Amino acid sequence: MDAIHKVVDKTRMFGELVMFSHTLFSLPFAIISMMWAADGLPAGEVMLWSLVALVAARNGANAFNRLVDREFDAQNPRTAHRHLPKRLLMEREVTVFIVLNYALFILAAGMLNPLCLALSPVAIVLISSYSYTKRFTWLSHLYLGFTIASAPIGAWFAVTGEWALTPFILGTVVMLWIAGFDIIYATQDIEFDRSAGLWSVPRVFGYEDALFISRTLHTVMVSLLILLYFFRDSLGWVYLIGIGLSIVLLAIEHRIIKPTSRERMNVASYNLNQVISMVILACTLLDQLL
Repeated sequence: MDAIHKVVDKTRMFGELVMFSHTLFSLPFAIISMMWAADGLPAGEVMLWSLVALVAARNGANAFNRLVDREFDAQNPRTAHRHLPKRLLMEREVTVFIVLNYALFILAAGMLNPLCLALSPVAIVLISSYSYTKRFTWLSHLYLGFTIASAPIGAWFAVTGEWALTPFILGTVVMLWIAGFDIIYATQDIEFDRSAGLWSVPRVFGYEDALFISRTLHTVMVSLLILLYFFRDSLGWVYLIGIGLSIVLLAIEHRIIKPTSRERMNVASYNLNQVISMVILACTLLDQLL
């Protein structure tokens, strides 16, 4: 029983390390992209291997980020409780976890089509390199969004094996959305970033201007979602309802921001955005069925 408990605890800790629940940020947009690419539901095998690739890439990238940032996390009171600073997980364990997930990602890409397999090493470099950007540029938020935007783009390639404009528009939506709420989250660490020599929009531009930049990114994001309605003839009124609900949720998100309240910041940066992605997915799927 002790061995089983250890395995369960270790699994739980790895899930917490990579914030597995945050898969809801990229997963809904990847599903939307696959559905649009297939003009309906994609083949079961394509759906399976696409989801395996998405989860494996995300787990590997998040674990890599935690490994690279472990010294900064240990110095920051807000993150000092994380698994690596607390030595709840060892560096070698996390390294093995990263390698296994990236290997699974490459395997899944190879099971999809030659284009996905060829692009898989490029994707690994992109999603891993984000961890270093905050050391030299305040554009790190946009780069984070750019790496996560690979989910809907890769999902399109998984279904069609071909290039197209739609997944790149959807990817840009994801990039702006992620960057916007990552800037919100970073307002908690303005003083620490300054003392540690890390770069962020809040550190460079200040609190108020950072929130203005975040609102601007989200405004452009919503505009692109509306553009997709006109760009894709198959979209209808249910899709627009989803966009309208997302606008309301984004407004609430920006309204409740309070860096001194960790609970509010988690709701604004994470919880509401998980709801937003699921609302867009649900309305897009329903729109497709109608």
